[in-house]
Amino acid sequence: MTRQFDVVVERDSEGYFVGSVPALPGCHTQAKSLDELMSRIREAIELCLEVQGQPIENLDFVGVQRVTVEA
Repeated sequence: MTRQFDVVVERDSEGYFVGSVPALPGCHTQAKSLDELMSRIREAIELCLEVQGQPIENLDFVGVQRVTVEA
């Protein structure tokens, strides 16, 4: 069965791209390039599904919002 997952992509202070999958808690990886990140996140998703089983809830992507707070 083919499934689609939303991936949140961010860049850390060292220039690495970090990808995480909100529908699969704990499913994340990093890489120096976006191409490598996409390859690694596919592998991470497959491993998470193998270990955790199918996600309980399908989440619909709505958008991304940046919030500023005093820290």
